[in-house]
Amino acid sequence: MFKSHKVGRDESWEGTVVKASRGMLDGSNMYHFVEVRLAEGDVVKVRISRRLWKSIAVGDRIVKRPGADPVKG
Repeated sequence: MFKSHKVGRDESWEGTVVKASRGMLDGSNMYHFVEVRLAEGDVVKVRISRRLWKSIAVGDRIVKRPGADPVKG
Protein backbone atom coordinates (compact mmCIF):
# COMPACT_ATOMS: atom_id res chain seq x y z
CA MET A 1 0.00 0.00 0.00
CA PHE A 2 1.03 3.63 0.09
CA LYS A 3 0.90 6.39 2.63
CA SER A 4 -0.60 9.75 1.81
CA HIS A 5 1.95 12.51 2.02
CA LYS A 6 1.48 16.26 1.89
CA VAL A 7 4.55 17.74 0.25
CA GLY A 8 6.03 20.64 2.17
CA ARG A 9 7.85 23.50 0.43
CA ASP A 10 11.09 22.74 2.33
CA GLU A 11 11.14 18.99 1.65
CA SER A 12 13.27 17.27 -0.95
CA TRP A 13 12.83 13.82 -2.44
CA GLU A 14 13.14 11.95 -5.71
CA GLY A 15 11.63 8.80 -7.07
CA THR A 16 9.92 6.95 -9.89
CA VAL A 17 6.27 7.32 -10.87
CA VAL A 18 4.29 4.17 -10.10
CA LYS A 19 0.77 5.44 -10.87
CA ALA A 20 -0.89 8.67 -12.04
CA SER A 21 -4.47 9.57 -11.11
CA ARG A 22 -6.83 12.50 -10.89
CA GLY A 23 -10.12 13.25 -9.24
CA MET A 24 -12.66 15.86 -8.27
CA LEU A 25 -12.35 15.49 -4.51
CA ASP A 26 -14.47 18.53 -3.68
CA GLY A 27 -16.85 18.21 -6.62
CA SER A 28 -15.68 21.29 -8.48
CA ASN A 29 -11.88 21.25 -8.82
CA MET A 30 -9.73 18.64 -10.58
CA TYR A 31 -6.74 17.46 -8.54
CA HIS A 32 -3.79 15.55 -10.06
CA PHE A 33 -1.82 12.96 -8.11
CA VAL A 34 1.04 10.55 -8.62
CA GLU A 35 2.24 7.65 -6.54
CA VAL A 36 6.03 7.82 -6.35
CA ARG A 37 8.40 5.06 -5.22
CA LEU A 38 11.18 6.81 -3.32
CA ALA A 39 14.80 5.62 -3.19
CA GLU A 40 14.16 4.19 0.30
CA GLY A 41 11.44 1.94 -1.15
CA ASP A 42 8.46 3.81 0.33
CA VAL A 43 5.56 4.70 -1.97
CA VAL A 44 3.96 8.11 -1.38
CA LYS A 45 1.01 9.79 -3.04
CA VAL A 46 1.63 13.46 -3.83
CA ARG A 47 -0.39 16.17 -5.53
CA ILE A 48 1.23 17.76 -8.58
CA SER A 49 0.39 20.43 -11.13
CA ARG A 50 -1.74 19.66 -14.19
CA ARG A 51 1.12 20.60 -16.50
CA LEU A 52 3.50 18.11 -14.86
CA TRP A 53 0.77 15.44 -14.70
CA LYS A 54 0.18 15.70 -18.46
CA SER A 55 3.92 15.41 -19.23
CA ILE A 56 4.75 12.28 -17.21
CA ALA A 57 4.19 8.55 -17.60
CA VAL A 58 4.63 5.55 -15.34
CA GLY A 59 8.35 4.91 -14.97
CA ASP A 60 9.39 8.57 -15.28
CA ARG A 61 11.56 10.11 -12.59
CA ILE A 62 10.30 13.05 -10.49
CA VAL A 63 12.53 15.29 -8.36
CA LYS A 64 11.40 17.67 -5.61
CA ARG A 65 13.95 20.20 -4.31
CA PRO A 66 13.50 22.40 -1.21
CA GLY A 67 11.48 25.53 -1.99
CA ALA A 68 10.43 24.31 -5.46
CA ASP A 69 7.60 22.31 -7.00
CA PRO A 70 8.21 18.73 -8.22
CA VAL A 71 9.67 18.49 -11.74
CA LYS A 72 10.31 15.73 -14.23
CA GLY A 73 13.89 14.60 -13.80
